[in-house]
Amino acid sequence: MEAAAGLGARPSVSSSYLHSQTQRHCSLYVVSQKPTLRSDHRRLAAFHSPSNLFSYSPFRPHARSTKPRIFLPHLVASMEQVEETYIMVKPDGVQRGLVGEIISRFEKKGFKLTGLKLFQCPKQLAEEHYKDLKEKSFFPKLIEYITSGPVVCMAWEGVGVVASARKLIGSTNPLQAEPGTIRGDLAVQTGRNVVHGSDSPENGKREISLWFKEGELCEWAPVQAPWLRE
Repeated sequence: MEAAAGLGARPSVSSSYLHSQTQRHCSLYVVSQKPTLRSDHRRLAAFHSPSNLFSYSPFRPHARSTKPRIFLPHLVASMEQVEETYIMVKPDGVQRGLVGEIISRFEKKGFKLTGLKLFQCPKQLAEEHYKDLKEKSFFPKLIEYITSGPVVCMAWEGVGVVASARKLIGSTNPLQAEPGTIRGDLAVQTGRNVVHGSDSPENGKREISLWFKEGELCEWAPVQAPWLRE
């Protein structure tokens, strides 16, 4: 036995010793690995699950409040509604020869003219048209002005025509109207502001029916329509 050990033979090792050493190494490995696993877990926790990045959860502290939102297609649909508006060149605009200039502003914009006439406004019609201003101190003077000479009555049609026409016309006081607008370019005083335009789609329909009789409006399709809208 001693001769065998001297020749390089391995000494015998008990199985219980091997088992204890194996357990020791395994436990050391587990202990040494735990901090690494915890640190890796903390680093990974900084990244949210991709499925949560673009989803709403009421339990997340950074989640936004659920307020009603405007659905864009509905907004676009409302903007695409064709409207009607009543535009009138007042007596001062007619007397100054501005009818063609005013009509061209709306034609160049791309709106469709459906009614046009030169008309002497009677007092009763003027009072009905401006009935919302009846309690104002300037009402009698306004009626006298609008019936003092012929006016040019126009009915225009188009998408968003009411609001757009108001912008083309400009502020009631020409001195406050922006350059480039009809009143900003062609008038200097509120009492002589050359043109009237409906202030809402509802009033547009009401005023057109007030100033135009049945059969005076023309339904037609302008050839330029495909070049104005998709």
